[in-house]
Amino acid sequence: MGNQVTVAIIGGSGKMGRWFANFLLKDGYEVVITGRNEKKLLEAKRQLGVEVTTNNIEAVKKAKAILISVPIDNFEEVMEQICPYTHPEQVIIDITSIKAFPVEIMHKHIKTGLVLGVHPMFGPGARDIANQSFILTPTNEEERALAQKIRKYLETRGARVTLMSPDEHDEMMGVILGLSHFIAIVSADTLLSFDKLKQMRAIGGSTFKLLLTLAEGVISEDPEFYTSLQMNLPNIAEIEKLFQRRAKTWADLVENKDREKFAQRMNALKNRLNEVNPDFGKAYEDMYKLVEGL
Repeated sequence: MGNQVTVAIIGGSGKMGRWFANFLLKDGYEVVITGRNEKKLLEAKRQLGVEVTTNNIEAVKKAKAILISVPIDNFEEVMEQICPYTHPEQVIIDITSIKAFPVEIMHKHIKTGLVLGVHPMFGPGARDIANQSFILTPTNEEERALAQKIRKYLETRGARVTLMSPDEHDEMMGVILGLSHFIAIVSADTLLSFDKLKQMRAIGGSTFKLLLTLAEGVISEDPEFYTSLQMNLPNIAEIEKLFQRRAKTWADLVENKDREKFAQRMNALKNRLNEVNPDFGKAYEDMYKLVEGL
């Protein structure tokens, strides 16, 4: 590796950090990754052939661009540590799943260099960047100019890019991530209450398989990541309480054997979904093809 490292990935020994290290290496960049766990760092070094260090400051001093890939609970601690060593020519990007808080913290601590909040809307299992979605959250003209450059870079490589404010992002993620994960976790907890889940898996149809896949997909991942999201996404408690109220409404209809109201509510939902989704109806076909391939 040359004397100057182009991109430093702080927290790069984690799964997403490694994903971006691999992507950037293939795209011709030099990469150094940092982490607290020396065993994970050595694994990353063997796997990717990158420079590794436990010293964030050392990595930041060398870098032209910095990706912050640390848990949201450690984010401010890391920013406080590296901020004295950043310089005006650097670009500092966070890739956490929450945006308002880390963007606020970057503005608070980074006095030189240009910052941008970025959320890759995929996990480390993605094969490549093509057809993957990114959300960029610029907050001023300088950041918007940077976001347009990054947008062009990503779209040239086949990615889909959306720009929005950090607050708008977090409001949407409360549903897109928070509610989805909550439903998956509660579904797993419910399904595991039944003794014959193995037999159910064998005979279940596409809808059941999709529910089980959703539950297993979340439960199989890092509990700390999902815990952090649930504890830090704004308004998530209100969203989940709304879900609980809706669930009770439907459960009451079932308990009361109210066939007419149940069907009426389903028809009302069908009409509303038709309005908001022009491809309504095709979703089940796509879902069926997906689960049949699992």
